[in-house]
Amino acid sequence: MFDKELQQKIYRSGVIAVLVIDDAENAVPLAYALLDGGVTAMELTLRTKAAFEALIQIKKHVPEMTPGIGTILTPEQVKSVCEGGATFGVSPGLNPRVIKAAAQNQLPFAPGIATPSDIEAAIELGCQTLKFFPAEPSGGLGYLKSMAAPYNHLGLKYVPLGGLSLTNFGEYIESPLVLAVGGSWIAKRELIKNKDWKTITRNARETADIVSAIRG
Repeated sequence: MFDKELQQKIYRSGVIAVLVIDDAENAVPLAYALLDGGVTAMELTLRTKAAFEALIQIKKHVPEMTPGIGTILTPEQVKSVCEGGATFGVSPGLNPRVIKAAAQNQLPFAPGIATPSDIEAAIELGCQTLKFFPAEPSGGLGYLKSMAAPYNHLGLKYVPLGGLSLTNFGEYIESPLVLAVGGSWIAKRELIKNKDWKTITRNARETADIVSAIRG
């Protein structure tokens, strides 16, 4: 489970920058570029071999950042994520073996859900923070509100990701259901490869300004 302190950090950021890093040397300047723009939480996806080393470098050099790891698909990856010092973990779907491994290693974990049955399975496994994925293709905020309604009394929080952009994420963070959204538009893979920190900072600032205007 995400404790109150972690939830507050992610809520204040409003957006978790979702990142694909090909070269771990880019990790620290990327983290600072996001912080300079006001985005204080990130999800390093396990789609490249550089993700674990990037996590280690960020934990060592950028303590102001709240770094998590995404695309966790196996229990073995959970162990590596914890050894690297990840603050939280995320998966695209709901794998009971992965969730149990996260619990055993005391890793705050948000599994991916897209149906009421997914939500109930996550609750059964002790999860309170859930990744709604893919958000827009599944039906967007309207679908999330309808799906979540029977469980609202449980205080579940959701992190929508998939199909969101600078132009539509604001409606999500207006909802009390949403802890934060996953923002892949802030620092796209090519921007990171090209070390375009100025553009990433600008994207982060535009995003953070919208969060501030909505949440104060």
